[in-house]
Amino acid sequence: MTVLDFTITINASAKKIWQVLWFDATYRKWTSAFHEGSYAISDWKEGSKVHFLSPGGNGMFSIITECKENELMAFKHLGEIKKFEEQAANEDIKSWSGAKEVYSLKETNGDTELKICTDTIESFEDYMKKTFPVALNLVKELAENPVVITVEVNVAAHIDKIWKYWTTPEHIMQWNNASDDWHTPSASNNLRTGGSFSYTMEAKDGSFSFDFAGMYDEVKTNELIAYTMGDGRKAKIIFSGEGNKTKIVESFDAEEMNSLELQQGGWQAIINNFKKYTEAN
Repeated sequence: MTVLDFTITINASAKKIWQVLWFDATYRKWTSAFHEGSYAISDWKEGSKVHFLSPGGNGMFSIITECKENELMAFKHLGEIKKFEEQAANEDIKSWSGAKEVYSLKETNGDTELKICTDTIESFEDYMKKTFPVALNLVKELAENPVVITVEVNVAAHIDKIWKYWTTPEHIMQWNNASDDWHTPSASNNLRTGGSFSYTMEAKDGSFSFDFAGMYDEVKTNELIAYTMGDGRKAKIIFSGEGNKTKIVESFDAEEMNSLELQQGGWQAIINNFKKYTEAN
């Protein structure tokens, strides 16, 4: 096998690039360079298996031989997957089984060098040389710009009720929490373009609280809310009502302190709580 090296410098922290590489939504974007719709199934922990898959369930399975968060991820590719099933080794598979692929990150003064070292068989060498630089440029673009996370929910309620419950402080205080040990004891909402909002989010035991606040960039009744958070991040909520069913799609710029998975989970939990509260009242 031939060993190929690819390197790119990205104006972003190693932590952010690490998240872009392995967070499901962004992983799908940069690996589209290899195959549109490709994705991976793994917990991304050392010793764990990874299924690298196309939408049709074809691909390969590998094992993570080394994982140092924000520094290094190393794979050993083991075999082929067809229609979501791991295949027994044949002569073709044996020709590349055991191939290694290593991603390393080194941050210096705000820039990060991302290096990929991968084994490949001769018949794939030209393809890799052509495609990996495209994939790395997608990683660079994603990492140097805000990562947008999307959550959504379908609620069994008319859009008029949805809008009222989403925007009225007395209702916001009832559903705006991700878990039962948190609540929103106060909320103010000047719902208009150029208006502001502020929700006090607090642990019920009083151990921690913060104000989630921002300014509205655009408001279209029963259709759209776009706002800028206090730290400058953007968010948008799109409401699509049809009869007594409403779909809510909420997108927001991620922050870098917490993992993308944690942020997605927290915002999804809040929107799920909105669904629960609205359908029960």
